[in-house]
Amino acid sequence: MNESDANRVFAHRHLLGIEGLSPLEISLILDRSEVYVTQNRQANKKRHLLSGRTIINLFFEESTRTRTSFDAAAQRMGADVITMNVPTSSVKKGETLIDTAMTLNAMHPDVLVVRHNQSGAVKLLSEKVHSAVINAGDGAHEHPTQALLDALTIRRRKGHLDNLVVAICGDITHSRVARSNIHLLNTMGARVRLIAPRTLIPRGIEALGVEVHHDMRRGLADCDIVMMLRLQKERMQANYFPSIREYFHFFGLDYDKLSAAKPDALIMHPGPMNRGVEIDSEVADDIGRSVIREQVEMGVAVRMAVLELLAANLPPLREAR
Repeated sequence: MNESDANRVFAHRHLLGIEGLSPLEISLILDRSEVYVTQNRQANKKRHLLSGRTIINLFFEESTRTRTSFDAAAQRMGADVITMNVPTSSVKKGETLIDTAMTLNAMHPDVLVVRHNQSGAVKLLSEKVHSAVINAGDGAHEHPTQALLDALTIRRRKGHLDNLVVAICGDITHSRVARSNIHLLNTMGARVRLIAPRTLIPRGIEALGVEVHHDMRRGLADCDIVMMLRLQKERMQANYFPSIREYFHFFGLDYDKLSAAKPDALIMHPGPMNRGVEIDSEVADDIGRSVIREQVEMGVAVRMAVLELLAANLPPLREAR
């Protein structure tokens, strides 16, 4: 597919979420990501498709893994990268999100990569800036590139996404990763099961087209993919379960519970992992079934593909006179 065809298929200014993307658009991102998986395994990982472009990483929440992945992706595409240390910036001194948008506009960036602790904040920012915006996670709403890298990891191992049974297990209530994965997997024809204590399942989430289970063995029965989620204790304003020990006993992934899934079921986790809380260390490090490290590798490739596709819709670069 040439560049003009890609622009017609992916004619979006921003990537704010998976919800609303078509199967063709998702497949395009995954196909482009494959190119960068190959490139990133070569000695020379650099391309110059974004030479002359400026990418700003604007993280209102700390996330070493995602921020570093976007940083590596932008640099490997040849872009100039600025990372704003928000906890020590003017935002903490009372500057509003709109003020921040006006300041960023004055810097003339081409792409903003934004993480924020409030759902909808990234969309609001996208309406106030002139640049393309990528949602790197907003509250409990969405984390689109995480779902895309998860999908790429699954597709490379299983060869397809349709008709797979995917179990997403753990803290569903506070997880933007879960929501983006639900949208993507349903769009691509997979079957999604959610497994968690009743206190960590949002009311009415069945409306998104998922099965809900409160027993790990029943939920994992004949699953192709087991995707564990981190307990986001920093977002919890109440006690959602009696103790960590009890949580692991009922909902932590170990080989006993995993035996209910298919023998070749893949083990996934978006990271960072709480070993001994949501997943047993031996399971997490199972080189035959765990693709957790592979997810990290796929993250850089997916973010390179997203940057390429969004940059293709930016105004062309002009030389200074």
